[in-house]
Amino acid sequence: MDFLDYFNKELDDHEQVLARTKANLSGPFLQMLNIWTEAVEKGGKILFFGNGGSAADAQHLAAELVIRFISDRAPIAAIALNTDTSALTAGANDLGYDQVFARQIQALGKPGDVAVGISTSGTSQNVVEGLKMAKNMGIVPTAFAGRDGGIMPQLADPVLIVPAQSTRRIQEMHITLGHMLCGALEQRLNLV
Repeated sequence: MDFLDYFNKELDDHEQVLARTKANLSGPFLQMLNIWTEAVEKGGKILFFGNGGSAADAQHLAAELVIRFISDRAPIAAIALNTDTSALTAGANDLGYDQVFARQIQALGKPGDVAVGISTSGTSQNVVEGLKMAKNMGIVPTAFAGRDGGIMPQLADPVLIVPAQSTRRIQEMHITLGHMLCGALEQRLNLV
């Protein structure tokens, strides 16, 4: 294999997904920023959740908000629901894996909070159930997805649907968009 060719093809593919994302997601991005801003200004928190690489993104974004993103500032209330192994394993064992996020949202969420489900396919059942629970509780359901968005557009608004088929490209855009939201939120709240 010619790894220089591989290197160039991967970056070219990333660049194409970036261009499609830029062309299609500014509206949903601004809508999500407004929702996050309103929630934080009113004392709400942001509840992130996902599986695998999306779990890593959830944890990463929650940390950026709680600790800092651009500069030292007051913390922003956020939590990644996929980080509590005891809650995850007890929930999976006792209720079924599809309920692990819904149960935590039921316990930790309140109206005025924002749920952020992350799924590259838009069909991860435990993320879907988490968004359903959020909606039922008056928590604003939002999401990051890819491909055609799966079931997410029926459950959340907005949904940042990365216009790509490849899981790796979708995840790359999810963390890019997440970083942009963290930075914009800090600026919107005058915390930078």
